[in-house]
Amino acid sequence: MIETIHLNIDGMYCSACSGRIEKSVLKLEGIFDVNINLATEKGRVVYDSAYISNETILERIKKLGYIPTLINQKDEQVNKENNKEITSLTWKVIVSIMFSLPLVLTMFVQSNWINIELPQMFFSPWFQLMLATPVQFIIAFPFYEGAWNAIKNRGATMDVLVVISTTSAYFYSHYLTVLSFKMDHDLPPIHLHYETSVLIITFVLIGKLIEVKTKRKTMDAIHSLNKLKANSATIILNGKEIKKSIGDINPGDVVIVKAGEKIPIDGQVMSGLTTVNESMLTGESIPIEKKKGKIVYAGTINLSNVITLKATKKHSETLLSKIIDIVEEAQLSKPPIQNIADRFTAFFVPVVLILGMVTFLLWYFILAPGVMSEAMEKMIAVLIISCPCALGLATPLSIMVGSGRAAKLGILFKEGKMIELLGKNNIVVLDKTGTITEGKLQLTDILVRDMEQNLFLQLVGSVEKGVNHPIGNSIVDAIEKKINDIPTAASSEVMIGYGVKGIVMDRKIKVASVHYFEKHQKTQLNPVYKHLKKMEGEGKTVMLVSIDNRIHGIIAVRDEIKKTAKKAITSLKGMGLKIVMLSGDNPITTKSIANITGIKHYKSEVSPQGKANWIKDYQKAGNRIIMVGDGINDAPALSVANVGVGLGTGTDIAIEAGDITIMNGDLNRVADAISISKKTMINIKQNFAWAFMYNLICIPLAMMGILPPWFASAAMAFSSVSVVLNSLRLKNI
Repeated sequence: MIETIHLNIDGMYCSACSGRIEKSVLKLEGIFDVNINLATEKGRVVYDSAYISNETILERIKKLGYIPTLINQKDEQVNKENNKEITSLTWKVIVSIMFSLPLVLTMFVQSNWINIELPQMFFSPWFQLMLATPVQFIIAFPFYEGAWNAIKNRGATMDVLVVISTTSAYFYSHYLTVLSFKMDHDLPPIHLHYETSVLIITFVLIGKLIEVKTKRKTMDAIHSLNKLKANSATIILNGKEIKKSIGDINPGDVVIVKAGEKIPIDGQVMSGLTTVNESMLTGESIPIEKKKGKIVYAGTINLSNVITLKATKKHSETLLSKIIDIVEEAQLSKPPIQNIADRFTAFFVPVVLILGMVTFLLWYFILAPGVMSEAMEKMIAVLIISCPCALGLATPLSIMVGSGRAAKLGILFKEGKMIELLGKNNIVVLDKTGTITEGKLQLTDILVRDMEQNLFLQLVGSVEKGVNHPIGNSIVDAIEKKINDIPTAASSEVMIGYGVKGIVMDRKIKVASVHYFEKHQKTQLNPVYKHLKKMEGEGKTVMLVSIDNRIHGIIAVRDEIKKTAKKAITSLKGMGLKIVMLSGDNPITTKSIANITGIKHYKSEVSPQGKANWIKDYQKAGNRIIMVGDGINDAPALSVANVGVGLGTGTDIAIEAGDITIMNGDLNRVADAISISKKTMINIKQNFAWAFMYNLICIPLAMMGILPPWFASAAMAFSSVSVVLNSLRLKNI
């Protein structure tokens, strides 16, 4: 059985760590996929439980020296762990600074950088040893632990570089301390390098603390969504109001929600009339009216009056829970550009170790023959200034912030790679109904032949009520206002791209487009041909009704163009994209919509499979295509497009459709999504450019002896922090 586990993983310091975990776990039998995210310190493993257990997976990660735990769904627990890490790092930084300050002041005085009086004790090698030892072996113990685990598993990480550089400085200084016993006490105090090891550790810890704190800001979107969850709900049981934990609410429970309260669970309104703020889910700021029969969603706010609702989902199955899962999945998954960093960091640390050794040999034997301190100092600077961390953080942090910003606008990227792929297309294909138009059709005409109208409406209403489609829903709403009793269909199914068919009261009913009947019952069109052409000329969508294989009438509806459609299409064209409308509607209506919205390229009477075939043909010519549809009839086209965008209004079907979901159905959000995609990729490339240039410039400078070790450690810490800060700029796009 294929299963997926999500993990929190403590102890990762650089991209070499995450890469090592992925490679090691993938070697286990029964593992299908492993994704480890350095930025979030989380992982996802897909495996076959018939071959391997999650305990074995956890044990493999533990053997690598990291601390994996199965993710607790309670966000509060995650926050507690984050706070614990920040508190621990803060104390380590404070202690390191306290112990390093006397050593730094001593170095400044001995180097004639400052001229102040210091206690003579500060110059004592034994006093400096006493200050450096706790920092080296207690505060920095996690670095030793990480380095040992890396070496034990034949790997090389940032921990290895920190340990080699600081340990070299510490033990060389320790050697000089012992040697000072034999020296003439009248000579000036010798210059030790304890401050080098202590400063490196201090700066690395400061960088890690700043990184952890700022990384938490990149996860604001997830935290904000989790805060929307209610902890409890008030149910009505035997006429009494009882408060229950949200996890104990089951489908069918009757929940009461008062004005101003958060709606705790997805459900259907049973009584009451109110307005609900759904902006936190859809990005739509206008409150939505909710009355009996309407669906409400967990996390939204009841603004006006008391309502009772019947729960339709469990807490873990609500729309809000699905949104959180999608955002977390997008932040965890890797876009293709991440492969650049993964390939680079795989050999980065070993190469740096070689460069460090080359630097030592050059200085000790050629540039400063026999001067151990000079060679040691230059080698330490090379080892510590080399930083794979910035490369490892470059992509995941930008993806986290970009997808989080999109989520706040009601745009859900299903995978991180879609953020990269969305901005690389040149054609946008738009469906008409529900995408460019409202999808809220108004019934305008009913023409009945050779049948009593009431029976005609019963048969049509029954077969349409059995399916869920914008045209069908509008027809049913209109019929329900005309007659009271609509019978239940014995069967009802969608004829994809054409209409619906079913059996009602032992009669075979078809309600379908003119295009369908032209293909299957063309000879029966003559009596109604004049009427249907007149209605089509008025821009209406015409459906013919066949009862027992004979056309008995016409139903016509008209759909209003979305107010934002024209502006959105103009924005998309302004991005240099070619806009194409593919519609299943008749040519006259399609042309009318295209003219109003400014679309030059359009095609009518295209079936769902025809849309998919059109996309495939244009892809063969080298085009990259975004398909935008309502997710109901557009599944084939959404699946074959380079990127499929599903427009919805918070329904389950919209969540499942496509690679990207626009929650509020606003076509403008497609332009926003493309903009976020492009800006996120620019941000990632900026991070990469900084990380590569930093290493290309700083490593040679360190080898030449221009950068001292303490400066190298500060620069290394700043390189990671700068990537985090640059990624955070995406929050303001």
